[in-house]
Amino acid sequence: MTDTTTAPEQSARTTPALDRLVALLTGTAPGLRVETGRGFTGPYAYDASNYRVPPRAVVFPRGADDVVVVLRACRETGIPVTARGGGTSMAGNAVGPGVVLDFSRHMNRILDIDPIARTARVEAGVVLDALRSATALQGLTFGPDPSSHSRCTLGGMIGNDACGNRSVRHGRTSSHIEALEFVTADGVRAVADHQGLRAADPHDTAAVRRVARLRADVRALIDANLAPIRTELGRVPRHVSGYQLHHLLPEHGFDMARALVGTEGSCAVVTAATVRLVATAQASTLLTLGYDDVVDAAEDVPEILRWNPTAVEGMDEAIVATMRARRGPDSVTGLPEGRAWLYVELDGDDQATVDARAAELLDALNARGRTTGGRVVRSPQERRSLWRVREDGAGLAARLVDGGESWPGWEDAAVAPENLAAYLRDFRKLLASHGLTGVLYGHFGAGCVHVRIDFDLATGPGRAAARRFLGEAATLVVSHGGSLSGEHGDGRARGELLEIMYSHRMIRAFAAFKETFDPEGLLNPGVIVHPAPLDADLALHTPADVVPVDTLFTFPHDEDGFAGAVRRCVGVGRCRSDAGGVMCPSYRATGEESDSTRGRARLLQEMVRGGTVEDGWRSTEVRDALDLCLSCKACSSDCPVGVDMATYKAEFLHHHYKGRLRPRSHYSLGWLPLTSALAGYAARPVNALLRGPVGRLLARLGGVTVKRRIPAFASRHALRQALRRARTGEPAKTLLFVDSFTRAFRPEVAGAASRVLADAGIPCTAEEGLCCGLTWVSTGQLSVARRVMARTVARLDNGDDRPVVVAEPSCAAALKRDVPELLGTDAARRVAARVHTLTGALTELAEPGWTPPELPQNVVLQTHCHEYATFKGHHPRDLLGRLGVRKVDEAEGCCGLAGNFGFEAGHYDTSMAVADLALKPRLDAVDAQGPAVVVADGFSCATQIDHLAGDRGVRALHLAELLDPAADQPGGTS
Repeated sequence: MTDTTTAPEQSARTTPALDRLVALLTGTAPGLRVETGRGFTGPYAYDASNYRVPPRAVVFPRGADDVVVVLRACRETGIPVTARGGGTSMAGNAVGPGVVLDFSRHMNRILDIDPIARTARVEAGVVLDALRSATALQGLTFGPDPSSHSRCTLGGMIGNDACGNRSVRHGRTSSHIEALEFVTADGVRAVADHQGLRAADPHDTAAVRRVARLRADVRALIDANLAPIRTELGRVPRHVSGYQLHHLLPEHGFDMARALVGTEGSCAVVTAATVRLVATAQASTLLTLGYDDVVDAAEDVPEILRWNPTAVEGMDEAIVATMRARRGPDSVTGLPEGRAWLYVELDGDDQATVDARAAELLDALNARGRTTGGRVVRSPQERRSLWRVREDGAGLAARLVDGGESWPGWEDAAVAPENLAAYLRDFRKLLASHGLTGVLYGHFGAGCVHVRIDFDLATGPGRAAARRFLGEAATLVVSHGGSLSGEHGDGRARGELLEIMYSHRMIRAFAAFKETFDPEGLLNPGVIVHPAPLDADLALHTPADVVPVDTLFTFPHDEDGFAGAVRRCVGVGRCRSDAGGVMCPSYRATGEESDSTRGRARLLQEMVRGGTVEDGWRSTEVRDALDLCLSCKACSSDCPVGVDMATYKAEFLHHHYKGRLRPRSHYSLGWLPLTSALAGYAARPVNALLRGPVGRLLARLGGVTVKRRIPAFASRHALRQALRRARTGEPAKTLLFVDSFTRAFRPEVAGAASRVLADAGIPCTAEEGLCCGLTWVSTGQLSVARRVMARTVARLDNGDDRPVVVAEPSCAAALKRDVPELLGTDAARRVAARVHTLTGALTELAEPGWTPPELPQNVVLQTHCHEYATFKGHHPRDLLGRLGVRKVDEAEGCCGLAGNFGFEAGHYDTSMAVADLALKPRLDAVDAQGPAVVVADGFSCATQIDHLAGDRGVRALHLAELLDPAADQPGGTS
C-alpha cells in the first residue's frame, strides 16, 4: 500500500470516508497501491473529453481479487468507482469523483491465445496494439481498430463499444466478444457470455444465488419492454447510444456478453474478456480520393461500399494543413488535389488483383464526376504516413494552423451510410446558423462523423450557446434516423441528450437495467443513467479561474501564453504509446501516467487554474512530476497538438527556484559551458584529477552520478589545431557555429564538419566563443540563458546572412527555437531562420552532384531527439540513404542521457531504462551481427553509446567524421 499524500494534503483533502476506505484496503489487500496525493490524482481528473472531475483516490489493481476488494470497500464507504484503461475517452466516461481504477498499469496481461479457435483471453488493461502484436505471428488480429490503437485498452473498447477505421469490414467491439469476466457493484465475480450470466466460481453458493437473481431480474425487465427494445434499438450500424438491450431479446438468445459491451462501466467492472480474432489480409491497398468538400465525398460512399472495402475514412483540409505545418510539408504525401479526402482500403488474397480492383474503383468514381483526383498508393511507407494523418485527426483538429482551438462534445454522431451526405449537408447549415466552425473527419463508410467544433467553453454565454447547439444537433441526427454516439459512448457529453433520441419508456428501461446491476448507483455515476448536465464539470477554465503568471518564454503560438500552452494537451494520450516516434521516453521506461507528457500537462493545467494544485510555481507535486522529463522535446513533434514539455519544464523550474537554492546539478551541469571553457586552459591536469578519487568526490558534491565517466575535456589548442587543418582558402558561404560541447569535448568534429562543408561546395568560416544557452534553459536558469543568448544573437545578427551550420543538434535546436521564443526579438528570429544542422545543410545547400567519400553499407544510427523534433524534413537517415548507405538501422527513440538528465545522480536508473528501449538493443546487435558503423551527432548520444558499449570497442562517429574526405573510412565498430 502506497500513499504519497503529504500530511498537510491529508488534513486538507481527506474525509472520514476516504480515510476509512484506505484503512479497509490496507487491511484486506496488503500491497495494493492506492494514491491519494494531488500529484497522482490530478492527471486522473481528465480524459480526452471536455470534462474535469477530480477523483479522491486512484487504485492500481493487480487482479480480479483486488477489484473485488475495492468494490466491496467502496460500497461500504459509499464512494463511487470509475474504471479506466488508457484514459482516451472523448465523452467523459473515464473520469469520476470517487475511486478511479487504473487497469493499464498491472492488469495488462494476455492470458491465452488459441489460434485454432481464433480467440484470445485478455485482461481489461491490455493495449490493443499489444494484442495485435501477439497474434500477428498466427496471422490473426482483433478486428476493431480505433485510431488510438497504440494506447487504448480492450477494457476501454468494451466500455465504449469501440469500432475504428476498418469497421466497414469488422464492425463494433461487441461483435467480437465471446465472454466477459466482471465484478458487480457489490463485489461478486461473474461471467457473461452468449448464453447469459453465471457466477465465476460455481462453488460459491452466495455468488451463484446473487447471479441467478440478477439474471432473473434482467429477463423480467426485457420481457416487460419487448416492443420499445425492438423498435428503438439497433437501427443503424453505429447505434451505440444508450444500452444495447436488443442483444437480450429472445430471438438473440439472451446474449449478456454483447449487452454489457458499451455500458461504459456503469453496470459492472470488466476485468477480463475472451475475444474473437480474425485473419489478417494477405494483400491490401489504399486508394486516396480528393473532393471539393466532405459532402461530395459522402455522396460517393454508397457506391464505394458496393466494392466491399475494409475501410472508408474521410477528413477535411484543416487536418492536412495542420499536419504539414507542424511536421513539415513532406509529412503528408500521396493525397490528390482537393479540400476533402477519402481513404478507401481494399484487401484480398493477391496483391495484383487488389490493385486492379482499386484501379477499377477509381475509374468508376471518376466517371461519377465528384472526385477532383485520386491515386492508388502502393508504397507501404506512404500508406503508413497517410494513415498516421487520419489517426492523429482528433489531436490535429484540436489546435489548428491559425492557433484556433476546437473541442469534442458532438464528435461522434452516426447515421446510416446512405444518409450521410444529407446529414452532413444539414449539419453544416446548423453550424453556420450558430456561427460555429467544425473540423470534420471520421468513419464515412460506417456513417460515423467525428467533428471538433470551436465552441467557446471558457465563458458563461459561450457555454450556454454550446448547450443550445448540442440540443439542436441531437434533434437533427435523430431526424436522419441516426445515433448520438457511434463509438465513443454517451458519457457526460451526451447522456443528457438521450431523452431526445429515446422514448420515456426506453429511458426508464435503461435506468432499470442499471439499477438491477448497481442499485446504489456507485458505478460511474452521471453517465447514461441519471446523467449530469452536459455543461457541468467542464475542464476548460474561465478567465477568472486562471492564476496570473508572468513568463520569460514568449509562447508565440499560444494566445493565452503559458496557460494556453499547457492547455494544448487535450488528452488523446499518444504519449502513452510504447512504440512509434520518440515521445515519451520517461513514460515508456516507467509506465506511470504521471510520467507521461499528458500526465504532466494535466498537472500543469491544475496548477494554472489553482485547483487541486494550490501552490502555483512552488508546487512540489508539479516539480516531482516534471523530474523525470528528459527535456527531449520529442513531444513538440510527436504530440498531435504540439505540447512542448521541455519548454514548460524550463519555465516552471525558473519560477520554482527563483530566489532559492537550486539542486546542485543545476550549478555543476547548468554552468558547464563556462566551467568547460575554463577547464580547456588546463585540460590535462583537470582530466587527471577528475579520473581519480577527487573526481568522484566532486561529482557527488555536484549532484552528478559516479556511475558514469566524466568526459575528458579538450584543450583550447586542440580546437585551433582542428580548425587550422580544415582551412581551405575558399570564400566562405556558410558560418560554422562551434558550440560549447564541440569546443570542450570533441573539437575534431568541428574540423571534420569544416572539411565536409568545403567538400560539399559550401565552405565555412568558424565562429567560436559563443553559446546557445541550452544548459541554462534545461535547468531552468532562464535569466542567465537570456543574457547568454542575447550576446550570441548580437554577434551573429551583424548583417551577415550566411547560413549558420551547427554540428551539435541540441545547440542547433536551441538556436532555432529556444532563442527566438525566449528573447522574442526580430534579431533572434533572423538568426534562427539561418540555422541548420549539418544534415540540413548537406540536404539543402550542398552543390548538385556532390558525392562524399565511399561510405559503409551498414550504419547504426542514433538521431538526436532535438534534431528529430525541431528539424523535420532533414533526417540523417534519409541523407545517409541518398548518399549510398544500403541499410540504416535507426534506434528510434531517446538515448536516455539527454544532456544533463542522465548525469544527474537521481536519474541514472531511468536513463539506462530509456536506453534499453531502443539504443542498447541496436548496440548489442552490433556484436551479434558483425561490424557496423555507429553514427550519433549528439554529444549526449555519443556519450551514452560509449557508456553502453565503449568497453567493447564501439565508438560513435559524428556524421561529419563519417563524411570527412580527409579521414580513413572505418571498417568496423571503432
